[in-house]
Amino acid sequence: MISYHLLRTCSWLIHKMPRKVLYFHSDIFFIIVFHLVRYRRGVVDTNLANSFPEKTNKERYKIAKGFYHHFCDTFLETLYFDRISVSEGTDCVKYLNPELPNSYLEQGREVIVFLGHYNNWEWFANWPLYSKHKFYAIYKKLKNKDFERFYINLRSRFGTIPLERADTYRQLYNDHQKGISSLAAFIFDQVPRIHEIQHWINFLNQDTSVVLGAEKVAQKLDSVVVFLYSRKIKRGQYEATYHLVTENAGASPKFEITDQCMGLLEQQIINQPEFWLWSHKRWKHDHAKIEQDKLLKNS
Repeated sequence: MISYHLLRTCSWLIHKMPRKVLYFHSDIFFIIVFHLVRYRRGVVDTNLANSFPEKTNKERYKIAKGFYHHFCDTFLETLYFDRISVSEGTDCVKYLNPELPNSYLEQGREVIVFLGHYNNWEWFANWPLYSKHKFYAIYKKLKNKDFERFYINLRSRFGTIPLERADTYRQLYNDHQKGISSLAAFIFDQVPRIHEIQHWINFLNQDTSVVLGAEKVAQKLDSVVVFLYSRKIKRGQYEATYHLVTENAGASPKFEITDQCMGLLEQQIINQPEFWLWSHKRWKHDHAKIEQDKLLKNS
């Protein structure tokens, strides 16, 4: 309870700051996080070295600095979003083609959105300002209940409905049975639990296990699938574009949707690598070791 109220107090104080002051504090925060605390510098450096072996150390260092600047911006922006006004919320992320998902929603279809830990993914909770239809933000329960309560409150700011991952299919199926169209957003570049791994792809020059939950839900419901491509225009302002992946997920071969969306995310990262979450321990599973362990277990 104390942590929750402390976060809400911080968000109130941050929202009182002019934007220039907010990003001045972010620059100070960057010095602390990057140079002094060196938060997950080893993880970031390893991820960049493995993802971009063709780049020089100087080039990767520049990406790392850009990432930490952006990381500090998004941390404060996320707290700012907790108190953001409707006019600010409309401007923080501008959707260039909201008519694409809205046209399917008007037809009574379910739309599944794939997006990565790219730019400020928390700010995409402003989507209800661009659509009258139900919008679910799929999330995984946090161990810290105060943090979970804070993020649920933040994501609900403009009418987004946070939906726990385990309840997703049941809720979307019930909506479908009642003729209620909805859009559900999945952050899909997560690390699957080791016992849940069913598929690997080459992603950023590395053998990468993928989460298939979003694809499975989309195929069961024969949903429309879109990928959300975003671009940082400047500090505190993003643009987002929906890319149609398939109109009928039920007809797509297994793994095709996930593979295609991972490819779109990869290209987005390659174009502007500093805006992805490099501090994430994305490659903690070793494909070769897992297969070897399976062989030893079955021998």
